[in-house]
Amino acid sequence: MSKEIFLTKYCLITSKTDLQGRIVYANADFLKYAGFSMNEILYKPHNIVRHSSMPKAVFKLLWEYMKEKKEIFAFVKNKSKNGDYYWVFANVTPSFDSSANKIIGYYSVRRQPNKKAVDIIENFYDKLLKIEDTEGINASLKTLNEFCKSQNKTYNELMFHLQES
Repeated sequence: MSKEIFLTKYCLITSKTDLQGRIVYANADFLKYAGFSMNEILYKPHNIVRHSSMPKAVFKLLWEYMKEKKEIFAFVKNKSKNGDYYWVFANVTPSFDSSANKIIGYYSVRRQPNKKAVDIIENFYDKLLKIEDTEGINASLKTLNEFCKSQNKTYNELMFHLQES
């Protein structure tokens, strides 16, 4: 049975990927919490740490932000190599070439999430997963967007609000 791993207060899990989402850099905290060696993850898809209880709609929204050259914040449940899991408050941003016009990869920094926010998000993610199972990813994304709208916040504003609450 998997158990939850908790990030330390000052932990900063950092990684970089290429345009296809393959890991080209991971720091020591990434390796520690994910439980992989650099050789095991280098040039592997970043979703190697994606937990199955993460709604696809969250990642669809993430890729929409990336295509628009915007950063995004999200609460993400990751899995470690041994099947344990850990929650993070993630910031993902596109990396640009020297002209700042062309995306050349993606950069992500994850930190300890607010535990109260995780409790709220976990319940909401369960709802989104059920919607994805019955109605599909677009219905789940619509529910996510409607929830943000009902809170009078953009998605990023809502994520910050939950992290700071």
